[in-house]
Amino acid sequence: MKLNLTIAKIAKITGGTLQSAHPETNITAFVTDSRFVTPGDGFLALKGERFDARQFIPDVLKKGAALVIAEKGYLGDTPQDVSFLWVKDPKKALQALAKYHRQHHNLKVAAITGSNGKSTTKQMLRAICNVAGTTVANVGNLNNQYGVPFSLLEIQPKHKYGVFELGASHPGDIEETASLALPDVAVITNVGPSHLEFFHDLETVYKTKIEIARCLNAGGTLVYNIDNEFLARLEKEFTGKSISFGFGPNAKLRLLETENFAFTYQGKAQVFDIKLERHDKYNAAAACAAAIALGIGMDEIKEGLAAFTPMPMRMERVTKGNTHFILDCYNANPASMKNALEILGRAKDQPRVAVLGDMKELGKTSKEYHRQVARQLLDNHITHIFLAGPEMKYCYERLQDVTGVYLWYGDTPKEWMGDLKKLLAQGGTCLIKASHSMNFETIFKEI
Repeated sequence: MKLNLTIAKIAKITGGTLQSAHPETNITAFVTDSRFVTPGDGFLALKGERFDARQFIPDVLKKGAALVIAEKGYLGDTPQDVSFLWVKDPKKALQALAKYHRQHHNLKVAAITGSNGKSTTKQMLRAICNVAGTTVANVGNLNNQYGVPFSLLEIQPKHKYGVFELGASHPGDIEETASLALPDVAVITNVGPSHLEFFHDLETVYKTKIEIARCLNAGGTLVYNIDNEFLARLEKEFTGKSISFGFGPNAKLRLLETENFAFTYQGKAQVFDIKLERHDKYNAAAACAAAIALGIGMDEIKEGLAAFTPMPMRMERVTKGNTHFILDCYNANPASMKNALEILGRAKDQPRVAVLGDMKELGKTSKEYHRQVARQLLDNHITHIFLAGPEMKYCYERLQDVTGVYLWYGDTPKEWMGDLKKLLAQGGTCLIKASHSMNFETIFKEI
C-alpha cells in the first residue's frame, strides 16, 4: 500500500472529526494489526461484535503511528504529536477511503462473484490481464467487507487492470463491496447452494449475486453463466451490455464439447492448447468473456490462460508415493462437492478414495444436502469412503447398509487416520474435500 493523502484529506473523505496538530502530514499506509505498525503509519481501529481494536491504541502510539482512526469513546491518552480521527464506523471509513482511491486511478476493473469458481476465475483473468498490462488483484480470500477495500487500496498508478473477487454471506454484501470497486466488467460465475444458513434459499442467493450489476460503471459489461437456471433470467431481465457464456445455444460465448478448451464468439472459433475439467471450462469462459469486455486481444487471452496456475488446495493435483491426490480443502458446498466426486469417479487409478468432511453454513438444508452426497458417491462408483464431522454423519447413515462399499466414519479424522494411511500405501486416487474450517489439509500432511 502506497498512499499519498494528508491527514486533513483523510478526514474530509471519511467525514470524521479530526484532532490534529499536523493536518498536512502525509499518510502512506494503513494498518489494522497493531503488531505490524511502523513509524508514520495510520492505524485503523476496527470494531466488530467480538473485538474492539481501540484497546491496542496505546501499543501503536509507542510504535510511532502518526494517525489513529477510531470510533468515538476512546478514553485513553491522545498525545499532541499524534493525530486522531474520530468516526462513527471505522469500517465505513475504510470503505470511503477505498472508494476514493479507486475513483482517482485510471485503470479498468473487473469484479467477480458467484457461488462457485470465483477465485479460480479471478486467477485466470488475472493471468490474462497480466499479459496485457500490470494488474492488481485481491490476495487469497480478501474478498469481504474488509478485504475488498484493503485490496482496492493496493491500486497504484502503474496498474492498467484490477481484478477483484467479491464474496457474500448475507444479502447486501455484494452491493456493499461492488459499489467500492466500481467495476467496468462484472462477472457472475453461477448461483448455487452456498451460505444457505444466512441466505435461506437460492432465490435470495440470486438476488444477492446480481447486486453486482447495479454497481457497474457507466457503459460497463455484465458477464454471466447462461447455463445456470437462475442467471439465464438475465437474458431478459438485464438490459445493459452483456456477454453470456455457456454450452447452451443462446450463449454469446459458446463453449464447445471438445477435449481442448474451445469456444465460439461472434462467429469465430477459438481453440486453446489446454485441457480443462468441465467446471474449469466454465471458469475459463468467464475469464475470457471478461477479458474480451476489457478490450484484451485474443492472442493475449490465449497466452495468459496458458500461464494460469491453480491455487493451492483448490482441486490441486499432487502425487505422493503411489497415490494421486486431489486436494480441495479450501471450501465445500453442494455444487463443488458434486463436481469433485464426478472428477474422482473418472479417475483411472484405483481404488478411488473419498475423504470428506462437513459442508458448512447450509442451515436447515444441511441434512438433505449431506444425504445427497451418499447418492453421488454411489453414482460415481467410489469404493472407499472416509467421512468425518457431525454433518457428514447424515451421509454415513445413508451408506452404512450398502454392500460393496468400504466405509469409515468418525467425529474427527483421527478415528480412521491409521486405516487411511494403510489403504493409500497401496496407491490409487484420493479426493480430500471439506469446508475450510474442518482443517482437512492436515490430513494430507499426515499421510
